[in-house]
Amino acid sequence: MKRFVALLMLLGWLAMVPAHALQLTDDRGVTVSFAQTPQRIVSLLPSLTETVCELGQCQRLVGVDRYSNFPESVRALPQVGGGLDPNIEAIVALKPDVVLMATSSRAGERLQSLGIQVVALEPKSHADVKRVLEKIGQLLDVPDAQRVWRAIDAGMVAAAQSLPASVRNTRVYFEVNRAPYAAGEASFIGEILTRLGAKNIVPASMGPFPKLNPEYVVRANPDVIMVSDRNYEGMEGRPGWSGIRAIRERHVCVFTVAQSDVVVRPGPRMAESARIMAQCLQAMQGRAP
Repeated sequence: MKRFVALLMLLGWLAMVPAHALQLTDDRGVTVSFAQTPQRIVSLLPSLTETVCELGQCQRLVGVDRYSNFPESVRALPQVGGGLDPNIEAIVALKPDVVLMATSSRAGERLQSLGIQVVALEPKSHADVKRVLEKIGQLLDVPDAQRVWRAIDAGMVAAAQSLPASVRNTRVYFEVNRAPYAAGEASFIGEILTRLGAKNIVPASMGPFPKLNPEYVVRANPDVIMVSDRNYEGMEGRPGWSGIRAIRERHVCVFTVAQSDVVVRPGPRMAESARIMAQCLQAMQGRAP
């Protein structure tokens, strides 16, 4: 009889567990539990915003950071500040079921203290992008989220195949900030360049996005420089830089703001990023010094 009563109690407890309960461990190593699939999402990182939308769940977004601008539909959403300096009050007012943010954001603990669920995910490499797709797919109950990665991967392969063999081993310097900070081999940008057959002048041993001594770039003497138009101004006037082969021979690809948004975000548009960089490499092949 006691066993029978215990069994009934167990069955009663199981009946109270929500059918869609899930647990997810984010990039902080924190396990976050949800009674049901989140329906109201605030995203504080553009790459995460784009990932949610690429998985067909854009309609669940109720707020985004000031830099999230793709796809077009998210521009109409309430903006809640930046990823590093979000407006906590504005986020709370949106009553989100979950806030997606980078691990570098300092808002996580504050939001959690207010009873808001936080999932921190910060893709820095291709493996990270693939993993984040899986995590967000799990969170939003989207089956086969890896279909997006397969499309990204196929697009990068196609971009690489579009290039002539002469492009291989072109030595590239990719500047992400005029400090200068570079995209090294270990970054998702560097991984794309490697897949295109280019040679990054910043080795993986220096980290994904190291701050460089400007003299380092002069000594490395890259064949091609890739930079956004936000950071290009004054580059040729830096001490010693006029003698760099890429500048001397006008082998500098200056990306527009829209192109820069694509190439610096580790997410669904990485295939497009590969095409943009491949077009740069091909164009430099045919440009006379």
